Amino acid sequence: MISGDVELEEGAVIHHPDLVNLYGCHVGAGSRIGTFVEIQKGAAVGRNCKIGSHSFLCEGVTLEDGVFVGHGVMFINDLHPRALNAEGKLQTDQDWHVVGTLVRRNAAIGSNATILAGVTIGRNALVGAGAVVTKDVPDNTIVAGVPARIKGRVKDAPLRSLAIGGVK
Repeated sequence: MISGDVELEEGAVIHHPDLVNLYGCHVGAGSRIGTFVEIQKGAAVGRNCKIGSHSFLCEGVTLEDGVFVGHGVMFINDLHPRALNAEGKLQTDQDWHVVGTLVRRNAAIGSNATILAGVTIGRNALVGAGAVVTKDVPDNTIVAGVPARIKGRVKDAPLRSLAIGGVK
């Protein structure tokens, strides 16, 4: 379902509109959204991004242009998740605050990665499949593992294969 408050720029592609859950979010021009993806209110997807099936982009997630998100990637926006508040009642929106996450231009996140709240994944960074990202990932860095650790660097030269719309 795509709610009426979703901002879809021209050329954004939702392959199976009946098999997604998008509400209150922004999806940039040329971006492609796979099946069984949920993008919550307040999340923003830049231009020419690709979001693989079964991924979850919660409130507070911002993807800059040219970001790749593999299948089954989970973003988290709460550093202290609980069902109940201090009085023992079910939490409401007033009991917690969104902790934002930023994925910079041309980064790529492998399938089944989990991205904790409050991190920034740098430009051209690569996150390995299944990684759990608990802290910021510098530009042009490759991380993998649980927790994700630096494994190497992406070449500092412009990555023509990652250039989107003439932007390097």
